[in-house]
Amino acid sequence: MNPFQEKIGAACSKKEALFDESLSRYALRSMFAGAFLTMSTAVGVVGADIIAGQFPALARFVFAFIFAFGLAYVLFFNGELATSNMMYLTAGAYYKQISWSKAVLILVYCTFFNFVGASILAYLFNQSFSYDHLQDTSFLVTAVETKLAKTDWQNFIEGITANMFVNVAILAYLLVKEEAAKIPLVVSAIFMFVFLVNEHLIANFASFMLAAFSDIQGIKGLDVFNVLRQWVVVFFGNWIGGGLFIGIAYAWLNQTKTKHIEQ
Repeated sequence: MNPFQEKIGAACSKKEALFDESLSRYALRSMFAGAFLTMSTAVGVVGADIIAGQFPALARFVFAFIFAFGLAYVLFFNGELATSNMMYLTAGAYYKQISWSKAVLILVYCTFFNFVGASILAYLFNQSFSYDHLQDTSFLVTAVETKLAKTDWQNFIEGITANMFVNVAILAYLLVKEEAAKIPLVVSAIFMFVFLVNEHLIANFASFMLAAFSDIQGIKGLDVFNVLRQWVVVFFGNWIGGGLFIGIAYAWLNQTKTKHIEQ
């Protein structure tokens, strides 16, 4: 068994064991992952609005930079994030270290509780002082309206590319041995997909629910059907990006007798 396969197997075994032992603990770890990304989204929105008052061109930069730390929290504090599990579980199923049916079940369960965690934090932030001052010109509103106006094809393609960036960050966390090097690699990869306004399902849970619980009226496209449409398309785009283009690709690359493998 190659080192990459061992790490994927260990991750899948840990996830499956926790899922089988305690659905409530697995749910809570998934809720924390959704909550961590909502925390960084909420702060990023406020930061973008403040900087936009003086330097409008920097608003997107500020939001992307702050948001990127949310994934670092997920990784270092052992949250269960659906979009990283797409890589782990798909590669594990490819290696036959977990069944496809169990991988799908865990992934769907994780996704749902990522949403629950994101929704709870989104509601709490909307009771706070900073969110009392949101306006219809806020970065959050612009971002949500932009995302919900995209076509299914755009959402699908950008879902693929977003989760490739995310799982480059996951690979860096998994494979880089120097702890101090992990943070800039993780933050840089996440910054890039956010700056490109690519589509990440759990990040969209955060931003859409922050908008939904706000007092702002008339946000274009923010209706149940359109939101669900966007989430479903992005889910499958993310799965292909993380599961196929990163997970199975690296699993296949490491099935070699040469030394050209991930350690």
